[in-house]
Amino acid sequence: MKDPLGRLVAHDLRGSMPPSAEGVALVLHGGGAKGYGPMPWSAGPVLRMKPFATAIERAAGDRLAVVRLKNRYHGWNGEEQTPLVDARWALDQIRARYAGLPIALIGHSMGGRVATHLAGEPGVTTIVGLAPWVVEGDLRWGRPGLNVLLMHGVKDRTTDPQHTERLAEELRAQGADVTWRPIEGEIHGMLRHARMWHRDVADFVVASLLRPELTQ
Repeated sequence: MKDPLGRLVAHDLRGSMPPSAEGVALVLHGGGAKGYGPMPWSAGPVLRMKPFATAIERAAGDRLAVVRLKNRYHGWNGEEQTPLVDARWALDQIRARYAGLPIALIGHSMGGRVATHLAGEPGVTTIVGLAPWVVEGDLRWGRPGLNVLLMHGVKDRTTDPQHTERLAEELRAQGADVTWRPIEGEIHGMLRHARMWHRDVADFVVASLLRPELTQ
């Protein structure tokens, strides 16, 4: 696929895909409002999500497939919503390999916005938004049976934790099971309490995707 400047660009998936998986965690990285610059695997927003994938893999073993998506571009890019296109492609790949299994979407910043947009996709049962980019007017897909974890640093000045709290209220009002966690002293990069972020997300995803009696 080519970008607006005629350069070849590609989305890509990496991760663990055990044949006996009972569920799938799809990890979505952040970005910016605009930008058609290519997004390499070495980019900061992409690398930031690798420890989350690793933590989920360690907690779940071979019972979950855990894959990270690398978007084609840096930005959301207005009505083109390029990361949504990429994430839908990733979901198609996942469903083709793991038909019928429950899927968790774990996204930071722009990736959190993508996750909430795709909460109504077939198979998606779990949403984790980490310092998500919440925009008024975006579709909300809260419903009974949807498990949601929203975490946001209270000192974040890149995305607004108050917007995330209101998102939690909206999704809960629509019937979703929502956990809202403001993180004291934390900013957008999730680095001041990194181990806590990684551990709590992994615990939530494993408990949500796997039968409770087998995760205790």
